[in-house]
Amino acid sequence: MSLFSSPSSKSFWITLIVFSLSYYLLLAKSTTLHTTSPPPPHKPCNKNPYEQLNLVLNEDGTVTRGPMPPESPPAPDPSLPTKVLSKDLTINKSKGTWARIYLPRETLDRNSKFPLLLFFHGGGFIYLNPAITIFHEFCFNLANDVVAVVASIDYRHAPEHRLPAAYEDAMETLHWMKTNQEEDDWLRYYADLDNVFLMGSSAGGNIAYHAGLRVAAAGGGYDLGIPKIQGLILVQPFFSGVQMTGSEMRLADDPHLPLCDNYAKWNLSLPVGADRDHEYCNPTAGDGPKKIEMIGRVGLRVLVSGCDGDPLADRQMELTRVMEMKGVKVVGYFTAGDYHGAQVQEPSNAKQLYKVVKSFISTLPSSRY
Repeated sequence: MSLFSSPSSKSFWITLIVFSLSYYLLLAKSTTLHTTSPPPPHKPCNKNPYEQLNLVLNEDGTVTRGPMPPESPPAPDPSLPTKVLSKDLTINKSKGTWARIYLPRETLDRNSKFPLLLFFHGGGFIYLNPAITIFHEFCFNLANDVVAVVASIDYRHAPEHRLPAAYEDAMETLHWMKTNQEEDDWLRYYADLDNVFLMGSSAGGNIAYHAGLRVAAAGGGYDLGIPKIQGLILVQPFFSGVQMTGSEMRLADDPHLPLCDNYAKWNLSLPVGADRDHEYCNPTAGDGPKKIEMIGRVGLRVLVSGCDGDPLADRQMELTRVMEMKGVKVVGYFTAGDYHGAQVQEPSNAKQLYKVVKSFISTLPSSRY
């Protein structure tokens, strides 16, 4: 694990040591990543991915999704008794993409700007949006605890818009943030566009990673007309591959992310005809390690978090290992137990993650460029 220079306090080193120990203890007990002859899932998968995910494919190519979790409205009025203000802004009306911005109340009394965290929600690329109460509360508390401006980003969904549509929407959002900063008071007065982190949970973690690759491939974004990206925060990122991992075999029937649902989501999200070793899905297959080198070359820092109760844990730890080998300044934060999505959905887990994120972004050097 790479260590960062010029830490702000002793607490940073203590926190980092705890993270390191938890990561390597879990790494030591993790199963071999790939097996030559993986057993089939414990339960047979439905060969029709739409039926597997309870989706209805319409004649026009759109999909009817079942009932979604409850949503929460924004709270933009400063007179409301809330610790964090929030409001919705349109990014691309024709695509239907938008963002919910969160501004901690305490920032209103400070004559300074704050880190901007662009958060991409989970949902297997197929479901949900920033207004879903789970994500709304997560971003509300993230902004409050870290003391940062948070922009929760909506993006087009598969299968109507297969990958790389979500990655393109992420990059469009970065351009939008840069060009529209002066048009929105919150972005203009409180968001530091020289101190931006791409953050995402599950499928959103995958989106943050691939947006980061695009920034790195352009030399760090000098000529892209986007904010200065300082790092990536990947919360239980959603990756897969053709060969099963030990954690996938062990947790094939996991109720939170069963293997059959995992495979069906990738079937409907990847370009037609692609398998799960496609670069969008498996970051360590093919030329993936070479692309990871670009992240290190442009100085992007990375935080990867997860838990060993997540079927994707082995893939997340493998990505962390490869990043370390390729010279990326990466921190792996892995805990025992829990499940896929626990770091967003469980308040106590989220609270601890906020501390990790705050320590991670507080080590920012004076300028990366």
